[in-house]
Formats: sequence, structure tokens, C-alpha cells
Amino acid sequence: MAQSKDDVPARNKALVEDRFNAWRNGTGNPFELLADEASWTIVGRSAASKTYSSKEDFLREVIRPFNARMKEGLKPAIRNIYADGNTVIIFFDAAGIARDGKPYTNTYAWFLEMRDGKVVKASAFYDSIEFNDLWTRVAP
Repeated sequence: MAQSKDDVPARNKALVEDRFNAWRNGTGNPFELLADEASWTIVGRSAASKTYSSKEDFLREVIRPFNARMKEGLKPAIRNIYADGNTVIIFFDAAGIARDGKPYTNTYAWFLEMRDGKVVKASAFYDSIEFNDLWTRVAP
């Protein structure tokens, strides 16, 4: 049965929320939703700020090195999640423990453009000072 145009935002929102819950529970992560050709832009002036032109580029240059700096991985707590058309906006906090034993906490806003259940374009905002401190303090 074909879904109406009105079902798309609800379906996209449910997909993102499901992957965030899996991330929190240690059974998955939202990056599973990235299309192979997805672009991911980190906005601002953090050490990782730029546009990554594919899922693999983003995972290789940001996510894997970030996770390698962590003793206890990030656990997200969703503040709000919104969906309109093909866009899902998720506002969340995340906290973990770095390999040096210090806590890492940050607040994020991700704007996810989706197509056929996959993220094809993302823009991410977060506290660059907190991120840069971890990135320079702890080697991967």
C-alpha cells in the first residue's frame, strides 16, 4: 500500500528516533541511516568542521576517531525531535567518558534530509569548544 505524502514526516521521525534509542541502548546508531553518498556538514569552527562527501568519509574522519578517544561511548538523550516533509531535526544531549577518564558532554542539533528512509544530507551543530578540547586532549 502506497504511503501518502503526509506519512513521510512521521515515518522519517520514527526511523531517526528508533536509531537514537538503539544508540542509547548500545544496539545500533543513527549512522546506520546514512546513504553511502550522504553528505555531512559540521557547521562552525571545530577541528572537524567541514563537509564530508560520503558516509565512509564521515565515519573515517570523524566518528571512528571520536569513538577511539572514548572509554565509555556517548549516550544520547533526546530533548526534541521534529519532522517536516523530508527533514528531521533532532536536538539532543550526549555524554560519555574519554579515555583519560574525563567526562565529555555536548549538546547537538542535527538537520537530516531524508529520502527513501535514508539520510542523504546532514548539517550538525554542537559546542565546538567542548569538542575541540576532547579532540586535542585525547589521542585516538
